[in-house]
Amino acid sequence: MHAAKRKNIEQLLSKKKKKQKAFHKEGKDVKQASTKKKMGCNKLKLKIMKEENKKNKKAAKKKTVTAYTIHIKPKEEETESRENILNEANSSHLKTDTNYSSIKLNDSDDPWNPIDECDKLFRWILYPMPKAQFFSRQWQKNPLHIKRNTCTYHKILLSMSIFEETLRDNNVLFTKNLDITSYSNGVKETHNPPGRAYPSVVWDYFKNNCSIRMLNPQIFIPRIHALNATLQEFFGCFVGANIYLTPPNSQGFAPHYDDVEAFILQIEGEKRWKLYEPLKPSQKLSRYSSKNFDESELGEPIMDKIVSAGDLLYLPRGIIHQAMALDSYSLHITVSVFQRNSWCDLFEKLLPQALKQATKRDIRFREGLPVNYLTFVGCQYDDGPLAKEYFKTLVKRLFTELFEYIDIDHAADLMAKRQIHDSLPPYIFKPERKYTILEDGENTGCTGPKRYGKIKLSTEIRLLRLHCIRLIKEGKVYKIYYSTENSKEYHEYELQYLEIDKEFVPAIKQIIGAYPNFISVKDLKIKNADTKIQVVKDLWEKNLIITKVPLNCVPH
Repeated sequence: MHAAKRKNIEQLLSKKKKKQKAFHKEGKDVKQASTKKKMGCNKLKLKIMKEENKKNKKAAKKKTVTAYTIHIKPKEEETESRENILNEANSSHLKTDTNYSSIKLNDSDDPWNPIDECDKLFRWILYPMPKAQFFSRQWQKNPLHIKRNTCTYHKILLSMSIFEETLRDNNVLFTKNLDITSYSNGVKETHNPPGRAYPSVVWDYFKNNCSIRMLNPQIFIPRIHALNATLQEFFGCFVGANIYLTPPNSQGFAPHYDDVEAFILQIEGEKRWKLYEPLKPSQKLSRYSSKNFDESELGEPIMDKIVSAGDLLYLPRGIIHQAMALDSYSLHITVSVFQRNSWCDLFEKLLPQALKQATKRDIRFREGLPVNYLTFVGCQYDDGPLAKEYFKTLVKRLFTELFEYIDIDHAADLMAKRQIHDSLPPYIFKPERKYTILEDGENTGCTGPKRYGKIKLSTEIRLLRLHCIRLIKEGKVYKIYYSTENSKEYHEYELQYLEIDKEFVPAIKQIIGAYPNFISVKDLKIKNADTKIQVVKDLWEKNLIITKVPLNCVPH
């Protein structure tokens, strides 16, 4: 590290020692209080507790956001070794047991059912809270802390050794892939040098109490790609992830809120999290991330908890938060979903198209505005004059007519088109690969083709993933947009698509509608048999479909 940079960081650290000690002491108090053994109570204590409960209930009614904590006493079967779980993301399916307390390998020879497996993965993340309960009580409403008391719960995804190996074996770049940050005296600073983030440089910053954030770990870590791509199918939108590594007794970021629904998976160590209600009603479910707040702007926290290894913390958009590592370093993954995926985003696509169609078809939208309308409309004119009221009536009438031209399907397609571009490429697990073009079809050996497979009328197919394609009509042209050739780096490539003839649209809709079930090529709504095979082959060569049985079963 440069001497000047090191000196600057050391000065920052000396200024924040007092603040860290106070925060750390409070954290110890919180931890001690949460782990204190319950003692027998006499009648007087019970009476006091009842009175306190009444006060707490009254206080809770005043709050608009409620923070939940779930404590779990692990069963013996939940604490069994998970050494084989996602040991190699490249070589397995994600599969959970019946109570969703662990992920196990699925070495079946049959292609998995993506809908079931995506659902199981999300249930594993929420365990033991039922999915329906989460969406009714927590989703976009209230923070949730699930305390599992199983420190290895998330170790299947990441560890310090994997993180260090990632830095050592990959061209991880500062700023593009990794940030070095510190937070002192209410000021958050970024200390990124140029170039590659070599392990020795990163650990030098870390030893000087700087936090590390990896911005796009799915590029380098297959397990994170598998996690994100699988959840992407569950939510139907882009799923991102960041990795945060924080030194002991340190805080890397100022209090702030985000524009995503965040699932924090604590991997190693622990952090003290303080959560606060949004300062304004307009900040709830915010569409944009906030500035860095000063602590003097914040009220009392609605949640003040120690999040330990194996725990889950869920934060809705707009919830202000800050976190500080305690006695040991902290390593966690933040999985983020539902960015720009609100009703507002849909309406931003919906209304311009409706106005375009209304203007084209209804002459009233093309008529000129009233002569001299600017002499009675605007903030410089008070309400009341008949001309102004009549003008408002005309606007409302046209707005009502505008809704007759709303095309919800078109707006949804525009949203889907954007999400196809945003998406990670689907993660294809090893047992699936032999049913896809990645390991099936023609195979060339050193002496020429040693085996080949052909798509036939009897071949059964289905989409690789439901959300990896979108059929869209643009003018008179039908296009299939797809994400299978996307980069793991956000928007590295242009949006990919295939143009198809109108006569093939019913067959494409058949394949989409059958998902996740298989459909025979011969059953496709295309008249000519050879054309059926050719259409399927075109999809196959873009890795958009998977077969029920490997094609490579016919000798050359």
